[in-house]
Amino acid sequence: MMPRMWPVLADVPATFWFPPQASTFAKEVDDFYFLIYYICLAFFIPIVIGMVLFVIWYRRRPGYEGSSLAWHNNLLEVTWTVVPTLIVVWIFVRGTEGYLDMMRPPNDTIDINVTARKWAWTFQYPNGAISDELHIPVNKAIRLRMRSDDVLHAFFVPAFRCKSDVVPGRVTTMWFQAILTGDFDLYCAEYCGEKHSNMLGLVRVHEEAEYKKWVEEANKPPTGDPVKHGLWLYNRVGCKGCHSLEENKVVVGPSFSKSFGSEQQMFGGGTQKVDEQYIRTSILEPQKQKRAGFERASQMQSYQGKLKDDEIAALTALIQSLKDGGPPPVEGK
Repeated sequence: MMPRMWPVLADVPATFWFPPQASTFAKEVDDFYFLIYYICLAFFIPIVIGMVLFVIWYRRRPGYEGSSLAWHNNLLEVTWTVVPTLIVVWIFVRGTEGYLDMMRPPNDTIDINVTARKWAWTFQYPNGAISDELHIPVNKAIRLRMRSDDVLHAFFVPAFRCKSDVVPGRVTTMWFQAILTGDFDLYCAEYCGEKHSNMLGLVRVHEEAEYKKWVEEANKPPTGDPVKHGLWLYNRVGCKGCHSLEENKVVVGPSFSKSFGSEQQMFGGGTQKVDEQYIRTSILEPQKQKRAGFERASQMQSYQGKLKDDEIAALTALIQSLKDGGPPPVEGK
């Protein structure tokens, strides 16, 4: 359906310049936004017209002498003080009601844990499944428990009209209910470092049966193939946000391609062979051995206590599989 010029009056999921109204909050947010917009126009247009007319009427011209007296109109002055004040009070009250609605989740929510880190999102579901995309069912209330591993981030889904800061050292909660199925963009809306613009994500809204099937399968890491398990972890625990699988492609940290078995120059002098022990140390104590050329890159967070030994071994197997270069593996193949 094509967007409309007057979205407040149009009962459509998309607006003239906003994305589709994909959550229960979206229509109220859009309606309130455009009401304020039209109120501003109602004041702005007469004021500008009056300013232009006054410039013309009271311009300096030959034979005209202005008065030194200050003229005023008590009724007019009271009106332009009281009326805007009442409008502002009404905007505050209605805005507060909408805000409180967004801050009070219902009792029957699906709770998902969100971890933000430079520069990726990780989502953990009630059954323990983890993904780098947010998967949710349509017409179900979702509550997010969000925390940051490093700096200040912000969770923002324009189609849902919802945004919340993700603050280090705190658990921030927010909720929403999607009303449209499909894929919707997720952004970090708080500057979080050099690759802030790459901290993009996706919200996939499924029918309920499809969501249940997905979340059940997502909790099953690949078995029998450590490389596939490593790729599965790479896409879910944050590696993807900083390390590429493609040769000579630097995101933040060094690429995994052709790194295993190579001799690397270290910051501060000396060389180090990239082997199993070096990879393990880099995962658990990333600041202990820095490669030359990356000393000014944003610091990697330690995965001590976050990854098990078999998971570290799987990531090592993935890096080892890329030692000769070539195309990176594709998940599920």
